[in-house]
Amino acid sequence: MRQTVLIVGLGLIGGSVALALQKSPQNWVIGYDENPDTLQSAKVLGVVHETTNDLQQAIRYVDVCIFATPVNATLHWMEQLKDWELPPNIIISDTGSTKGLIMQKAEELAARGISFIGGHPMAGSHKSGVLAAKPILFENAYYMLTPLAQESDKKVAQLRELLKLTNAKLMVVDAEEHDHMTSIVSHFPHIVAASLVHQLSEENEQNQLTKQLAAGGFRDMTRIAASNPQMWSDILQQNKKHILEQLHRWQAEMRRVETILERDDEAELTAFFAEAKHFRDELPLTQGAMFSTFDLYIDVPDHPGSIAEVTALLAQERISITNIRIVETREDVFGILVVSFTDEEDRKRAAACIESRSPYEYYIA
Repeated sequence: MRQTVLIVGLGLIGGSVALALQKSPQNWVIGYDENPDTLQSAKVLGVVHETTNDLQQAIRYVDVCIFATPVNATLHWMEQLKDWELPPNIIISDTGSTKGLIMQKAEELAARGISFIGGHPMAGSHKSGVLAAKPILFENAYYMLTPLAQESDKKVAQLRELLKLTNAKLMVVDAEEHDHMTSIVSHFPHIVAASLVHQLSEENEQNQLTKQLAAGGFRDMTRIAASNPQMWSDILQQNKKHILEQLHRWQAEMRRVETILERDDEAELTAFFAEAKHFRDELPLTQGAMFSTFDLYIDVPDHPGSIAEVTALLAQERISITNIRIVETREDVFGILVVSFTDEEDRKRAAACIESRSPYEYYIA
């Protein structure tokens, strides 16, 4: 059955959703963005079939509307929807990373007979904007749906069927549960990463060699601290209750570590790291709540041409690389080339290639 889908906000996420939905010839995808340049680029690049400058008019004729805008902007649009003329069976969704406030507003829409099913595709990239959009962005990533308790199963099933084109792992969860889980695995770790960087900055004022030593492992560990500051400021305000809970638990954990150190008990210290290593080793390698790359760590010698040799081998196998960097300083390893791939399959192919056609060792962290 042919259906018309309107995507509001054509950045990385909205553009990637639009491209994924075009995999089916039954979908006609319309795009809206407040930035005229973004709108034009989306049309020229084929991210959408057509664009509109009048959201209120366009939404009158669509089957599904997905707001791929920041949460505060989505809340603004949801307020506007109350007074707009909408199709009787329209399904409205979003892609926001917090769901509590969104679903509170959805209750107001439901009172007016408007179906709103919250959504959160847990994927991203180090790049942003419509130019970075790609149809495979969500493959194997979790895509959470948070319908209201009274939402019809038929409409949830209809949205799930549409979003299957993203090849994401679709899950239905409660909005409160969603915000609690993401506070643990995404929001709180961003605070920790940013705090570690702040601490390094303070130390660097006393000894600037500290910053140079952080070029390797520390930089990798705190990569997420480079995320958009305004976006994360908004997220912390929107999910304050759950994030504060995690901060309190973290402070208790640090007090426990402090006590272990003060006791100077070697067995306790070893157990602290062993238990963390054991659980960390059991974590899945596929995408989770935070943006993740599929990295391959290659131990290359420090001589001219070694990096070119690796990239040439991968090129011969037609394996696409999304990023490449050298880890210059790590406490445990040296001379590491980190090559990033779009998905797990490309990483497996690359590992097989390096193993069979080069003398270099590799590992997956």
